[in-house]
Amino acid sequence: MHCFRKVTQDLYWVGASDRRLELFENIFPLRDGVSYNSYLLMDEKTVLFDAADYAVGRQFLENIQAVLGGRTLDFLIVNHMEPDHCSMIEDLVLRYPDMQIIGNAKTFPMITQFFNFDLEGRTVTVKEGDTFSCGNHTLRFVMAPMVHWPEAMMTYDETDKILFSADAFGTFKALNGNIFNDEVNFDRDWLDEARRYYTNIVGKYGMQVQNVLKKAAGLDIRMLCPLHGPIWRTGLDYIIGKYDTWSKYEPEQKGVMIAYASMYGNTENMAEVLASMLAEEGVKEIRMHNISKTHVSELISDSFKYSHLVLAAPTYNNSIYPLMDNYLEDMKALALQNRTVAILGNGTWAPQSSKLMSAKIGEMKNMKILDGTVTIKSSVKDAQLEELQSLGRQIAKEVL
Repeated sequence: MHCFRKVTQDLYWVGASDRRLELFENIFPLRDGVSYNSYLLMDEKTVLFDAADYAVGRQFLENIQAVLGGRTLDFLIVNHMEPDHCSMIEDLVLRYPDMQIIGNAKTFPMITQFFNFDLEGRTVTVKEGDTFSCGNHTLRFVMAPMVHWPEAMMTYDETDKILFSADAFGTFKALNGNIFNDEVNFDRDWLDEARRYYTNIVGKYGMQVQNVLKKAAGLDIRMLCPLHGPIWRTGLDYIIGKYDTWSKYEPEQKGVMIAYASMYGNTENMAEVLASMLAEEGVKEIRMHNISKTHVSELISDSFKYSHLVLAAPTYNNSIYPLMDNYLEDMKALALQNRTVAILGNGTWAPQSSKLMSAKIGEMKNMKILDGTVTIKSSVKDAQLEELQSLGRQIAKEVL
């Protein structure tokens, strides 16, 4: 049975949610699923904005058929060719053989890589600033290369002032009937997943996001229609502001994230002692992660959120504890920068982790490593409490 919602007088959300999927891109854990958004415009010509993932294919096709109400589908605009949004293209071609596909010069080679159907005679190639009229609506195309694939683009409806923003402004989590941002408590229920989505999927491409935000600033946007998560019809400055902060790699919040690895509890104890000292100094925003139990995507999300990071790990095989090493590699790959970092190390006979973690942080851009790195041998002793206290005071002074 169809399950769609009206967005405007002639625009419909025809997407669906997948609550069975456990790993997005087979990497990122999904506690609450994900939505695949698609939009159908019922103008003189019918226009579908992006397709969907195979996992919701049946629902997606039923939604389109119901909204069309016997009409054919004239155009498919492909803003993004990633399979979670393009898997159903061939099914649409089979159902609507006269459908034209609108994309840019980088879109169509990718279609031939994913599919075997003949594209001849069914493509409309657009470039930056091109417009297309489907009747009452005029659509303008905005290229968004490397946000986060090279073919990515956005489509702006000049008539209703809607930006179909591809993967930008999206978030993890399934939609629970409420498809608009003002129908949910976004700060409480969605913000953490929006940040985790952005930082892990798009985080590396801050400069490219900034370029697109500059283009968007020149448009009169009254609604944002992303490919995942809620549609923004109020408070657009809020989510655009978040993207501006994240893509500039500026901390979202003054506070401390402590990420520790601990084999037998001694490094964990050192992290706990420092956390208590920070609290006594008046720091309220403290977030602790045991990286052996926390997925790296959550570590990355909080690394983008907080101004100060404390990294604590033992030496392992004369190197960094593997899970901490993986986290540092992800941090580097996703271009995290402009953070202040404190290092806590441990080692029973050859403590190397402090030095090696500092070296990895030193390879990243605009990262400040605090003086007073604390290295213990096996466990914290009374003589080292003053070192931890000094480091705690230094962090608290900066945060407060």
